[in-house]
Amino acid sequence: MRLDKYLKVSRLIKRRTVANEACDAGRVLVNGKPARASYDVKVGDTLEIAFGARTVRAQVLRVSETVRKEEADELFRILD
Repeated sequence: MRLDKYLKVSRLIKRRTVANEACDAGRVLVNGKPARASYDVKVGDTLEIAFGARTVRAQVLRVSETVRKEEADELFRILD
């Protein structure tokens, strides 16, 4: 699954266009490296997303095309 779509489905970022812009701006790292929106997310990847002064680190636990809102937090685990 594409990185921008994963960020939206997992609800780490609310909209896919915002996720796409964050990737283009270099605010999303996958395994410590800047990632493009088209990066193919795999189980075990570590995501770092910069939200202004705050950075969120999460590990991918599951990749799913669709998920209910209540189950979105089962797709990843927050690190730190």
